[in-house]
Amino acid sequence: MQYAEGRPGRVFVMRVDHGEDLLATVRQFLADKEVKSGSIFFLGALSEAGLVSGPVEPVLPPVPQKYKVEGGWELAGMGTIYPGEDGPSLHVHAALGRGEEARTGCLRECAKVYLVMEVVIVEFTGFSAGREPDRVTGVHLPVFT
Repeated sequence: MQYAEGRPGRVFVMRVDHGEDLLATVRQFLADKEVKSGSIFFLGALSEAGLVSGPVEPVLPPVPQKYKVEGGWELAGMGTIYPGEDGPSLHVHAALGRGEEARTGCLRECAKVYLVMEVVIVEFTGFSAGREPDRVTGVHLPVFT
């Protein structure tokens, strides 16, 4: 286990509009505002998204099960923000629903907004962190310094 203690910094609320990519828009915003670490909460709908929902088999390193969703899915989710190799690194999980179907997983690749997405970002201050590849799990894990 690793941990860090810090404090909340700035709080941002934002609206991401129809047709925008949620992940790309948030990453650019985080870079522009120089948010290093934090948490993100969001709700709204997506018209298209790439989703990872568990491994194909529960082994290390995992081979992810990848899905695409299309056509207007309601969504609620949250995630963490830490510095990555290419700027702000988001690890975002969400529950999506459309009609009687439901999906849960990690949002990856495209996350195109349908109508609107409401986003709250809480910045963390008082510690240093990053996201680094882990040899055992094969995934990028948060590392606190």
